Amino acid sequence: MTSTDLAIIMPELFLALYAMVALLGAVWTSKDAAASLLCWLTAAVLVAVAVWISLAGSATNVAFNGMFVDDAFARFAKVTLLLAAAIVLVLSEGFFSRRGIQHFEYPVLIALAVVGMMVMVSAGDLITLYMGLELQSLSLYVIAAIRRDSLKSTEAGLKYFTLGALSSGLLLYGASLTYGYAGSTVFRDIFAAANDGHVGIGLLLGLTFMISGFAFKVSAVPFHMWTPDVYEGAPTPVTAFFASAPKMAAMAMFARAMHDAFGQAVADWQQIVALMAVLSIFLGAIAGIGQRDIKRLMAYSSISHMGFALIGLAAGTQAGVTAMLIYMAIYVTMNVGTFAFILSMERDGQHVTRIDGVSLLSRKEPLTALAMLVLLFSLAGVPPLVGFFGKFAVLTAALDAGLPWLAALGAVGSVISAFYYLRIVYYMYFGSEEAEQIDGSMNGAQWVVLMVSALIMVAGVINLFGVDGLAANAAASLVVN
Repeated sequence: MTSTDLAIIMPELFLALYAMVALLGAVWTSKDAAASLLCWLTAAVLVAVAVWISLAGSATNVAFNGMFVDDAFARFAKVTLLLAAAIVLVLSEGFFSRRGIQHFEYPVLIALAVVGMMVMVSAGDLITLYMGLELQSLSLYVIAAIRRDSLKSTEAGLKYFTLGALSSGLLLYGASLTYGYAGSTVFRDIFAAANDGHVGIGLLLGLTFMISGFAFKVSAVPFHMWTPDVYEGAPTPVTAFFASAPKMAAMAMFARAMHDAFGQAVADWQQIVALMAVLSIFLGAIAGIGQRDIKRLMAYSSISHMGFALIGLAAGTQAGVTAMLIYMAIYVTMNVGTFAFILSMERDGQHVTRIDGVSLLSRKEPLTALAMLVLLFSLAGVPPLVGFFGKFAVLTAALDAGLPWLAALGAVGSVISAFYYLRIVYYMYFGSEEAEQIDGSMNGAQWVVLMVSALIMVAGVINLFGVDGLAANAAASLVVN
């Protein structure tokens, strides 16, 4: 280890040290009484680290003999997930404090999970990748079950842990096969092991098992089964976190492993990823139609959206990775805004998650209903909102990569999924007066996040706020044409 190596990993090191100091400080003070302050402080630290990383320049730096890569691709993903985690923490504070269920461990675990995510997206080695993945996963298992007095929360944590252990086993087995046939765990050495653009049967088996492990983390079919139950059972702020930052991190990790380690074997993994994309889009679109709980509906929405992001990855090109990054940035923005509203769904002080609870919201809170309409239309991909341009980008990348069938199926799936988004809009504007309607009130943080997210979906159609240029630079650092 050299001073240069330490300088490259300084953001991750700083955040890890902060989490440990915060943990010790909370333990030696008033514990849960400090949870509110710790949420705000951790959110501020996450934003500061995001700014720090964004000012790091455009150079590609490699630490620990290739085990850790700090490039434009990693920085794009890190800034996105750091900001998403900070926003969710701010939203969480109000939700937990109103119910008197603050836990000082929550912001600390979020910080540790984010450290794991940052390591994941910068991994240049199978061992580094697994270390980051497990640090993230272990933190998420705990926060899924953080409501110790809730059977649903405990069940969500147990299911997530059990299935997560299975996915970790698949990933580790694939990594061991890859190491055995490539002779190295470093991505650049695995990249060199592919001959003439194709890999041997042993390395192909390792690749397949690794993709299975990655698919679990991004909720892709057929490894999606944990998502609806965990989204429904976990506390809503935790669900909001699951639906944003970890998805960005997992998709970036997936893309880095495919291009950095198996970039010479695109033809071998492209068909697997394309199949997962199609299955995810259609399962999420069709299964979501029957959902009446908004958290379960957002789970199937997430599965479908991850399918669209996988279309960009399946293209196997620099343009495909650019489209994937644009899509994920838009998806995270839409989701944090949507969950800001979901967190505010209350009736007589009780949290409500049935979708008919929003009936006739437009009469009581017309501005809130309008903002949600914008976000739901954007999630559905209705032009000219920003969500449409995200889907347009990945479908165009598939067409340019010679996959017209994939683009066509993606468009069909998008039309099907629009049904359940439009149904929520119907309830807000034309619902039944007999339904148990929510109060419609929002605290300041929830209102600001909802409005800013909706405004981005409208104003972003001008130039996407430059995200497309940043995504193109990030993709160029990952994919060599």
